[in-house]
Amino acid sequence: MTDVDVIVAGAGPAGLAAACLLALDGRRVALVARKQGDATDPRTVALMQPSIRLLAHLGLWPGTLKDQTEPLRKLRLIDDTGAMFKAPTITFDPVELGEEAFGWNFPLRLLIPALFARARELGVDLTDADAAGAQPVSGAVSVTTTDGRRLQARAAIAADGRNSVLREAAGIRTNRWAYEQTALATSFAHSGAHDGISTEHHRQAGPFTTVPMPGNRSALVWMERPERASQLMALSDADLAAEIQIGTHGALGRVFDIGPRRLFPMQGLVARDFAKNRIILIGEAAHVVPPIGAQGLNMSLRDAAQAADLMEGEDDPGNAALLAKYDALRRRDVQPRQQVIDMMNRSLLSGFVALEAGRAAGISLLQQFGPLRRAAMQYGLAPSSGLPRAMRLALPADQGSAPTSIA
Repeated sequence: MTDVDVIVAGAGPAGLAAACLLALDGRRVALVARKQGDATDPRTVALMQPSIRLLAHLGLWPGTLKDQTEPLRKLRLIDDTGAMFKAPTITFDPVELGEEAFGWNFPLRLLIPALFARARELGVDLTDADAAGAQPVSGAVSVTTTDGRRLQARAAIAADGRNSVLREAAGIRTNRWAYEQTALATSFAHSGAHDGISTEHHRQAGPFTTVPMPGNRSALVWMERPERASQLMALSDADLAAEIQIGTHGALGRVFDIGPRRLFPMQGLVARDFAKNRIILIGEAAHVVPPIGAQGLNMSLRDAAQAADLMEGEDDPGNAALLAKYDALRRRDVQPRQQVIDMMNRSLLSGFVALEAGRAAGISLLQQFGPLRRAAMQYGLAPSSGLPRAMRLALPADQGSAPTSIA
């Protein structure tokens, strides 16, 4: 049996960030997960300024990552529902907050290997095996890996996804639901410039979202009814390019050079406890949301940073008071955002006139009233208070950051 201070199960961005933060604090950390990093993964993630500060705190920003990512200079919402009550087009500009950009768009195939390499540099014990089982024992947590190794620690962080082994071991139940949607993720080249603008077209089957990548290229998350998504997945590259060009209304010019594509069923999940029995849940072990408003991974990274904050200086990083505080802090951030995302998504899917009218009215108010619009932008970037320490750090001006007013 190997004894460490903290076990982190799961090697997505949130788990890797948690392992790195704890190692920076001098903890002995074991990362229980197989090495990830699929070169064909089509997904990108929009990391907002607080998450960028976290990467800087870890020594990963700007570095080579900045050269391979694209700033998000504006966010635009377009009503493409054809509903009776049509919302106006609205563009959110970070200049209103004194910011240069909302954040940067990262391909996961670059972000995950960079975090893995940093974990290795910091001395994290990389098991290269997943968690097969876990058991809270007296004053500790014991984790067994798929290759038969057994580890024990005073606390464990469950970053092992929506079907978390550690969450089950902690005795934490979840509320789950599914949407009648499947997301098609891919990327494409285009002849026109994106100007750093991420555009979310609201359609009756869900958002059709383009996110800028370096050069004249954009990532796409296209949420559709499952049958339609399967049809799109089966199209040739040329036919899919034509469909994407229709979806963008030609705003990006000619569409071509379709990248790898995958389908992802849309689901929702929230844990009934975010921490229990010396196990802290982060990322999709705690909450799952549709890809609307770039909230998912940014919330997950705040989970990781909050857990590391609370453990700092603690002789017993899994004590009951710490777990209770983590649960309260993260619930206050996650649950209202999850409810807003769910309501927005269901308003598109429902076809109910009252919901359509309410969504249109809400966006109209944001467009017309600057203080309300700025408050919404501020909230979308980060909580108004309680931001973890690593996300409050200001970046030097020559590293491409903006003022730290959103903290």
